[in-house]
Amino acid sequence: MTLRSLMQAGPAKADELFKRLADTSDNALKTRERLFLELKSELEQHVELEEQHLFPILRKQAETKELVAAAIRDNKDLRAKLGELDALPKNDGTFLAKLMGLQKAFREHARDEKRELLPAVQRALSDEQVQGVVGKMESTLAEADQARHDHAEEKRAAARLEREERDQAELRAQQEAESEQERQEATRRAHETARESTEAAAQVTQAAVETIAKGTREVARTVTEGAQHVTNRVLRTTGEAAGRTAAVASAVPSTGFFFWDMMLGMAGAQSNRAVATREPNAPAPASRQPRGNEEVVPLAEEVLVIGKRTVSTGTTRIRRYVVETPVEQPVSLMRERVVVERRRPATNKFTGEALTELTIEVVETDEVPVVTKGVQLREEVVVRTERTEHVQTVRETVRQDAVEIEHADARRPAHARG
Repeated sequence: MTLRSLMQAGPAKADELFKRLADTSDNALKTRERLFLELKSELEQHVELEEQHLFPILRKQAETKELVAAAIRDNKDLRAKLGELDALPKNDGTFLAKLMGLQKAFREHARDEKRELLPAVQRALSDEQVQGVVGKMESTLAEADQARHDHAEEKRAAARLEREERDQAELRAQQEAESEQERQEATRRAHETARESTEAAAQVTQAAVETIAKGTREVARTVTEGAQHVTNRVLRTTGEAAGRTAAVASAVPSTGFFFWDMMLGMAGAQSNRAVATREPNAPAPASRQPRGNEEVVPLAEEVLVIGKRTVSTGTTRIRRYVVETPVEQPVSLMRERVVVERRRPATNKFTGEALTELTIEVVETDEVPVVTKGVQLREEVVVRTERTEHVQTVRETVRQDAVEIEHADARRPAHARG
């Protein structure tokens, strides 16, 4: 690539960016900001190439020294206008007008380079010096392109990482929402089970209370009837005994005086009879339960009610980190060296100039490896939860009422045989 084509490549690309920026509207803010960043990078790179590689050599030449001073003033003016546009909001109403002013100044700068600076460079420098400047500029451009490429790769990697983190965050949020829903569902089922268990226990308790109350009423009624029956029998027996005593007492003669009755034995007989009627060791009249009465003894039992609840059994953590691994890869490189060979000519006939000074310079080259790194997707780690169902046997002890029946015949002693 020649110096002229290299110096004119920047203005050509800048003109295209100026045109694309002028066609944008105030609403296309993102597009305008992106295009302006590209234009800023292109203009700064063009100015830095001149000041870094071209101007130091031109300052040493007397005929180009003044041109360098003028070019430096133009570059300073370009930087000022570019900084003003950079600080201005890209949807400002004066943005396009100031952009046109920057474009006009850069076109004048490029025209001056084409008409004055580049011809002066060709006259003042040798071809070797020009090629040296071109080589340095190309190296700088290659490094800048590589830096832009690396920066773009970093941005893409960062965007991909951000996208992956966002996807993982959404996945975690979805999993947490599903877990929360499952917990709520488990809580609801547990509440329903507890409510059903409570209702069943209340029904069992109510039935037991009703059964006990019914049995208590039956027992109380039976006891009351039995007590009333015994009381009536006692009253009848007492009345009959009193009647018999009164009859006997009326049949025994009496003098009407206690002393004479004692002397004659009348009071003793009466007293003995009266005492006999109230013998304390006499058996009390037996009481019988009325037939047809019954007593209900309720028998209850516990019912095993099993509910379910969700508990945490641990947390699985997946952490991604970067591991650096040294790698080796062979690469084939070309090396070009100058070979000087002296040989006898095939003929004595001479062609070309002779007996004059002649200098030939041949450039030797080496290929060196340029290492770049790209990022590709190696594998994916999918994190999800799987639900399985298993059966567990629950062992517990429940209580229930039992009844033991002992008949009266089993307690009655056997009669002795004669």
